[in-house]
Amino acid sequence: MKKILGNKKNKVLETIHNNNLGSIVRIFLSSFILIFIFYSLPLIVNFTNDNILNTKEFRNNSKKVLVYTLDKKNNRSLDSNEEFDERDLLVDIYSLNEKETDAVRLDASTIKQLYEDTDYKLDDIRKNKLVKPVALDSFPREIKMIENTKKRKEFFIQIVLPLILQENNNIRLDRKRLFSIINKSNNTDLEKKWLDKKYKQYGIPSKDLSTLKIRMDEIPVSLALAQAAKETGWGTSRFAQEGNALFGQWTWSGEGLKPKQADENEGHKVMKFNVLQASVRAYQRNLNTHKTYREFRLVRAQLRDEGQPLDSIILAQFLDEYAETGQEYVKILRKIIDQNNLKDFDNAKLLPSSMELESLI
Repeated sequence: MKKILGNKKNKVLETIHNNNLGSIVRIFLSSFILIFIFYSLPLIVNFTNDNILNTKEFRNNSKKVLVYTLDKKNNRSLDSNEEFDERDLLVDIYSLNEKETDAVRLDASTIKQLYEDTDYKLDDIRKNKLVKPVALDSFPREIKMIENTKKRKEFFIQIVLPLILQENNNIRLDRKRLFSIINKSNNTDLEKKWLDKKYKQYGIPSKDLSTLKIRMDEIPVSLALAQAAKETGWGTSRFAQEGNALFGQWTWSGEGLKPKQADENEGHKVMKFNVLQASVRAYQRNLNTHKTYREFRLVRAQLRDEGQPLDSIILAQFLDEYAETGQEYVKILRKIIDQNNLKDFDNAKLLPSSMELESLI
């Protein structure tokens, strides 16, 4: 009887022993796995973040517009999921620049006579909002010699205003066609080809219509005038005189003018254009495509959605990274706009030079 009980007792002890051993093994393995996960998780997170950062744009606090195509070293300034081709993004700017290599520089007296002959006066424009389509290729050298500040500023505005309006007209016509295409259930092959062209022109390889709607929009006239005035000293700077550079855009690999204080073989150059019109188009393309100005575009789209005018005072706030001075640059732009009543030109229309443009008046 004792033997039987002893055997049973031994079997029970053996079972308990085996069960305890199994539990210990399982606990050990579970603990090991947990420790491994906690140890590895930071490494995995860091690895993932490194990969993201390698493709993520680094914020740009200078006038490095167009750098993403003209400087191969700065491709980090792109959206992480988009790769741009400079031939697509800037083809119309380059073609405009190359087409006008034989541009003639008129002197100030000839230009003033032209304005008188065509009855082109800023006071009239402020009242009736209609601008004569008088487009010049470059600034007269004599603009620096106009001692009267008010007259020099007015002369500058007369030269630049039609150029800005012309580029806004181009965008407005494109935008009109875009909305016509969006509102159709079926699109023709010609419309699809046009859309593909615009996706490339505005740097949208994802072919997202909502992004195209936001990017394909005008720059307020008063804001463009203020930036051109600030960057060129009202048309008197060396960059404006020698390179038709209205907006101080930088390049490392494109044709440009070297700032006097910069080392000869180092740093950036200010982009050079054959005609002023190309400079305006390049400026608008950059505000409409570069990631640095995304918030500018979003606020502009919000104003559109709310049926509000494109207010240059509001939108200037989001150009603080256009110059190294940041918010001080924004204050200067607003001051130029207010002191010179540049918002008077925001609703101005360029008198049509073709039947197509008449629809915009």
